[in-house]
Amino acid sequence: MAQEKKQVEQITDMEADFAQWYTDVCRKAELIDYTSVKGMFIYRPYGYAIWENIQHGLDAEFKKTGHENVYLPVLIPESLLQKEKDHVEGFAPECAWVTMGGADKLEERLCVRPTSETLFCEHYAHIIHSWRDLPKKYNQWCSVLRWEKTSRPFLRHREFLWQEGHTMHATAEEAREETMQMLNIYADFCENVLAMPVIRGQKTDKEKFNGAEETYTIECMMHDRKALQAGTSHYFGDGFAKAFDITFTGKDNLPHNPHQTSWGVSTRLIGGIIMTHGDNNGLVLPPRIAPIQVVIIPVAQHKAGVLEANRAVMDRLQAAGFRVKMDDSDNSAGWKFAEYEMKGVPLRLELGPKDMEKNQCVLVRRDSGEKTFVSLDGIEETVAAMLDSIHDGLYARAKKNLDEHTYPAFSLAEAKAIQEEKGGFIKTMWCGSEECEIRMKEEAGMTSRCVPFAQEKLGDVCAVCGKPAHKMIYWGVAY
Repeated sequence: MAQEKKQVEQITDMEADFAQWYTDVCRKAELIDYTSVKGMFIYRPYGYAIWENIQHGLDAEFKKTGHENVYLPVLIPESLLQKEKDHVEGFAPECAWVTMGGADKLEERLCVRPTSETLFCEHYAHIIHSWRDLPKKYNQWCSVLRWEKTSRPFLRHREFLWQEGHTMHATAEEAREETMQMLNIYADFCENVLAMPVIRGQKTDKEKFNGAEETYTIECMMHDRKALQAGTSHYFGDGFAKAFDITFTGKDNLPHNPHQTSWGVSTRLIGGIIMTHGDNNGLVLPPRIAPIQVVIIPVAQHKAGVLEANRAVMDRLQAAGFRVKMDDSDNSAGWKFAEYEMKGVPLRLELGPKDMEKNQCVLVRRDSGEKTFVSLDGIEETVAAMLDSIHDGLYARAKKNLDEHTYPAFSLAEAKAIQEEKGGFIKTMWCGSEECEIRMKEEAGMTSRCVPFAQEKLGDVCAVCGKPAHKMIYWGVAY
């Protein structure tokens, strides 16, 4: 018990210092480690395994909708990057440049990719010629580099892992359908796999992606009531296609520019999982992406037949498709309990001599700590049902946090007062002007999160300026 207590004391209480709690969990749950280069982190095996499960799940959804994976170079010539003015201006402060090749100075600077729109456009210009070549629906799993001034594990790395989809379509209608389809895939994945409720909506012109005509987003609320932009999908129109001279011969035998989309999520999702579900005992993982769904702890494992009985249960659960680990190390049971609690393993299974006599085991839920004695007969069905129950419980708790900390406001002063006192999302009517966005940021410290698809009529005038308003918008303090 002493060791168990020590393990929990290794992390700061989230109520005392949420930022330190978050960093403590990243370190103590063995998700990440720091390196000698500021802003560049090591994804430890357990942290990378979470990303692999996210990757496998999303990749399957992408392939169902006809997308193919490709891989493009990590370096982009400066002249290529300059072809789309708005795009390069948005990324210029974050670009890292290669100027030497071995001992020789390069004739042209090469940018380490912050994103790959320009590379994809160069490639598409080579391979798209006819309407028969469309649509092109490509996705890339890779790392990108953005020279951030400040960094936090998973939330803001200089080099981070992500996927970036880039598609070309014959018509604007097809491209817009693609943009919305991918946003909904992200939203469904967050809710049905990560147990993170989302708000779906459109970014304002001020907050949209550089070079995009329209940007759509899913916004999540963290445990500390701050916002996290969890994924975005962009409609580019034909702007990039014109800049890169991408044309195709249509069915009318005339030249046309294709319409483009781009969409992506990153390892920032892991930060979202930590801050949505974690508690003062560490990480709490949604079962559907947990690297270990069930950890088996043999009780009194030195006694005859105990390890064999535990292995038999492990074999059964693994055969049923669960991700299972049995810890038969010589660490104390208390240490093991605290270790896997810290790592957020959804379900702990304990089996000792007395349980063997009764053909039962103990199941302990990570989300609630609830202990249940269950029969070993049908253990596969029991575990499946309990993991689903854990997912549903995590989602319900996060949804409650979102609903209870989303507040309507009818003036800038009221919005500011609510944010200072309670945090969370503030929803107001908005006239659509960038001036009001800037005012809200300067006076209340909040940025626009999105204009939600699910609109509410809170009144007829903008909460900031008092002019006529026809849109409801969400504001918040974001990571």
